[in-house]
Amino acid sequence: MANTPSAKKAARKIARQTATNRARRSRVRTYLRQVEEAIASGDQASASEALKAAQPEIMRAASKGVLHANTASRKVSRLSARVKAISA
Repeated sequence: MANTPSAKKAARKIARQTATNRARRSRVRTYLRQVEEAIASGDQASASEALKAAQPEIMRAASKGVLHANTASRKVSRLSARVKAISA
């Protein structure tokens, strides 16, 4: 356990940041699930709307360090390809 005042403060900061990151990651997963459900339903309009809502949230998570930038780009790319494939 932390003994020095600076270590105690660092532990508090880490706990706050962990909670924030957990909330961000949960929000991203919710948006991803909504896109997946829209794709599964086969409705391209709702799927593209869900993707349009999810994309900024995914990229925001990447900019905040919750996701790696390449991971976020890969997820957006693959989802957009799947949404595009619904119409074909």
